[in-house]
Amino acid sequence: MKKKLAIIHTTPVTIEPLKDLANKMIGECEIINLVDDSILPQLGKNGGNVQEIADRWEGYAKVAEQLGADCILNACSSIGELVAFTQPKIATPIIRIDDAMAEFAINSAEKIGVAATLETTLKPTLELLKQKAAQKQKNVEFEPILVSLAYQKLIANDKEGHDLDLSVALRELAKKVDIVVLAQASMARVVSSFTPDEQRHFVTSPELGMEAVKRTLKN
Repeated sequence: MKKKLAIIHTTPVTIEPLKDLANKMIGECEIINLVDDSILPQLGKNGGNVQEIADRWEGYAKVAEQLGADCILNACSSIGELVAFTQPKIATPIIRIDDAMAEFAINSAEKIGVAATLETTLKPTLELLKQKAAQKQKNVEFEPILVSLAYQKLIANDKEGHDLDLSVALRELAKKVDIVVLAQASMARVVSSFTPDEQRHFVTSPELGMEAVKRTLKN
């Protein structure tokens, strides 16, 4: 019997890439996509207060469980902290897409760049990295950058402009640090156009997150 994976998205941009990745890494698996693209604009207006949408997100997780999901993937780093609040209320395991990435980054480097195009994602990603560093009692230096113009171009449907602005900023940041963490899953495709030598300086959440999903579905 096929396993069911429910993915909760805050943008339609992540639907196809994560579906393709699940098919490639997990194989036979039924994907359920739940999308609420009103969350990020709301967080943009309220200063990133995720508690305002906590009940709504918990509702989506409960719907996923009712639909028979064997695992739930939270595809948005902006609201990753909601996983810890919601998990005790449902039996289906929930994976934060960025958790494995943060673990890997802290284990791998002492000077970490953190790149985002959304301020509401940059802050929680930094917080997650700092938590991981504290747990391991490791001194880590962080260099965060926000490429907000790239996001504005993306929502205006200028993907080329978004990719160009982001690639320039990422290459500059990579020169200053040991490793660069990409705070949003949607940024991963920009790095995929870099040379293999350049790519090794970046860590993205989709593949590491999906690897965690794969392990969970095998249990």
